Amino acid sequence: MTSVLPNGIIAVVKRDCATCELVAPVLAELENAGADLTVYSQDDPGFPATVKAVRDDTNLEFSWHNDVETVPTLIKVKNGVEVERIVGWSRDQWRTFSAVNSLGSGLPEFRPGCGSLSVDPNLTDELAVRFQGSTLRSRRIQLAELEDEIEAGFDRGWSDGLPVVPPTEARVLAMLGGTTSEPDEIVATVPPDLNEVTVEQVAVNAVMAGCKPEYLPVVLAAVEAACSEDFNMHGLLATTYFSGPIIVVNGPIAAQIGMNSGTNALGQGNRANLTIGRALQLVVRNLGGGRPGGVDMALLGAPSKLGLAFAEREDASPFAPLATEFGIPTGTNAVTLFAGHGPTGIIDQLSRNPESLVRSYARALLNDGHSKLVIAFDAMLIVGPEHGRILAEAGWNKDRLRSELETLMLRKADDLLRGVDGIDEGLPEAFAGADLPKFRPGGLQIVHAGGEAGLFSAIMGGWVGGPKGSIPVAREILT
Repeated sequence: MTSVLPNGIIAVVKRDCATCELVAPVLAELENAGADLTVYSQDDPGFPATVKAVRDDTNLEFSWHNDVETVPTLIKVKNGVEVERIVGWSRDQWRTFSAVNSLGSGLPEFRPGCGSLSVDPNLTDELAVRFQGSTLRSRRIQLAELEDEIEAGFDRGWSDGLPVVPPTEARVLAMLGGTTSEPDEIVATVPPDLNEVTVEQVAVNAVMAGCKPEYLPVVLAAVEAACSEDFNMHGLLATTYFSGPIIVVNGPIAAQIGMNSGTNALGQGNRANLTIGRALQLVVRNLGGGRPGGVDMALLGAPSKLGLAFAEREDASPFAPLATEFGIPTGTNAVTLFAGHGPTGIIDQLSRNPESLVRSYARALLNDGHSKLVIAFDAMLIVGPEHGRILAEAGWNKDRLRSELETLMLRKADDLLRGVDGIDEGLPEAFAGADLPKFRPGGLQIVHAGGEAGLFSAIMGGWVGGPKGSIPVAREILT
């Protein structure tokens, strides 16, 4: 749009503004006094009806290009260039501005204006695309006139089985507003296709997953962690086992973006929990090529294959946050990724001391995967708040709990050999005579989460741990 403006006085108004309604007669006074007046109306080209020179600005082109933030706004123009402007209604200012000393005699001395439609948060990104042109580098997809945009996501293979939000340019620009990272910055090399993926591309998939912009820093950290060598996302995809990436969030950002660490933390009902985990999986699917039936060979799959994220409940926890075990200080925003699947419940409603409770935990953990298999799979123990209080009141921290569990879960290999108890599954004869731990050192993660009511905890079974499988990875969330 040309920067040359009509000379004289320009007024920008909208009908849906009490102050604009108030000054409508004043604009008529200006016109009748011979002022060279042009009025731009944002929402009704017939408003104000008392003025002849009204221009239609319902597309907000004039308001956007001229940085109108408040209506009414008066702009004085000489030789096509703005020389002065005032906002809102101030009788003295309007009189000085227009040199009409009798202006608005019957009106109050002052009334503040209203927000311009051109700065409405619901419209700003759309207007930027419309008038400034998109800065996005992603490939555009042109849909047929009668093509349904939701069905298009299914038809083109972008979906995980649920509808995806159409990633319009305005939505992607809004999503990018959630991070200070540059859109073309490389986040990670995403397996299995080993494609270098940018912040913008992650933002597109975060839109599709249903994220809000403030979730994007968490998604970016999760993508970086998932694509690290230690986490081994490629191996996790290729295994026929159940597991997928589980995201645990620590730090104040969890509450700031409304993540759930309490009741139903692993279930439905919380947008941040569900869409953050889903966004990571869409990145792996759509940008890395990790699709079920292709590289993703899970025999049955699990909820973590769709997306599983939750915040650790740090209030009243007997434990230091999970991310601190990976060198990230307490109070720092962080994600920790664990290769696991769905929860298995632990019921102990009678134990009132940690010595009894830890034995219940050990019995349940020994059955993870198979009771005769040891040092094979990692696991995550999610301690519920009522069980957590029992530990806290006795002064048990995470190190004490883990140490007691390791002692209780030390197994005699002779009881686990193939054929023992009439079960062909088990350890080779070469392990006879050994004492073996259930999990490898560092293979059992312990976190605190869940609702207040219920003497329950849970096990999130994991994939093969260590260098031959996956090692949990933590990353700081950079906002």
